[in-house]
Amino acid sequence: MSFDTIHDRKNTNSLKYDCAARYGKPGGLLPLWVADMDFPAPECVNEALAERCRHGIYGYSEPDERYFQALQSWFSTRHGWNVENGWLIKTPGVVFALCAAIRSLTRPGDSVLIQTPVYYPFTESILANDRRLVRNSLVYQDGGYSIDFKDFEKKIEDEKVKLFLLCNPHNPVGRVWTERELVRMGEICLRHGVTVVSDEIHADFAYPGHRHLVFASLRPEFEQIAITCTAPTKTFNLAGLQISNILIPNQKIRRAFRAELDRAGYSQANVMGLIACRAAYEGGAQWLDDLKEYLVGNLDFVREYLRGHLPTIRLVEPQGTYLIWLDCTALGLDDDALNRLILEKAGLWLDSGSMFGEEGRGFQRINIACPRAVLRQALEQLERAVAQL
Repeated sequence: MSFDTIHDRKNTNSLKYDCAARYGKPGGLLPLWVADMDFPAPECVNEALAERCRHGIYGYSEPDERYFQALQSWFSTRHGWNVENGWLIKTPGVVFALCAAIRSLTRPGDSVLIQTPVYYPFTESILANDRRLVRNSLVYQDGGYSIDFKDFEKKIEDEKVKLFLLCNPHNPVGRVWTERELVRMGEICLRHGVTVVSDEIHADFAYPGHRHLVFASLRPEFEQIAITCTAPTKTFNLAGLQISNILIPNQKIRRAFRAELDRAGYSQANVMGLIACRAAYEGGAQWLDDLKEYLVGNLDFVREYLRGHLPTIRLVEPQGTYLIWLDCTALGLDDDALNRLILEKAGLWLDSGSMFGEEGRGFQRINIACPRAVLRQALEQLERAVAQL
């Protein structure tokens, strides 16, 4: 398919394009915020869904063995991780799974650790379930992010942390954590009896020169403390179909997690999500490879545009995800003024960095999974706005 083709998503009940007023935003904004793509799903997915629609009956459904085989083959081939059928629990989304893990493995008042700035539902999930939020702030230095391991372990010890929400690849800063970093975090968690909930929904988006490593795959003992949250939804643009695959090797943890789903009243997954997931993992590999090549081109375009036209805005070089993190601190604006510039002067709807934690002030997150012409338009609007300062 041509990823340059612009598809009109307005009047489709799109959260990205049709809900500005609901979020208190003016009309006419160019949206590059929420993490879905402006590309149609692979044709194999559309064909599978169309075939199911022709049947016309949408009753309670459970996947057959082909579903797990497609999932198993994908993770074995793409990520070198051999998963077992007994580990699998299906949920309507990764955030749903985060909340279920928090409720099933901790009690109100227990401490849960995150690494900020981080995907904002991490914070919301902890606070909404009456747990204590503990931050291990990532270190921003020389245009990149690293982990303060001394603070990481001290926070776990001092705050008696029970659960660690790991984001890998990291959203929004774009880090793909190395084996050394993951092992060091895992060893600390093992020492202190901390369970790791690893959000790996962006696992399929690592840029050339970087490789995503499944945390649980690195050591057998890590499997036993890990809940690995995966989904085809980011990879194949299926977010509205509400399907995630949660992999839990440890039987005790898995039983606790499943019991929480029983308390929530959740059983069968969305039939269309099941069909789309299997079809994508069985037939979507070439589509994904072509998409990743296009995203590399988009990233190159942004990098060169900023250098030539917006040198006061710095690209935090991403190692993964299709969400890029822009350092706007050199503009000299406080967070409110920066957000007004983006919204009112540039006419853009982006994600303000402060949504991801105090460490994100002065930054903006942009979704580059769109046709290059749309990306060019956004950067030109941003350039004109900055020129007015």
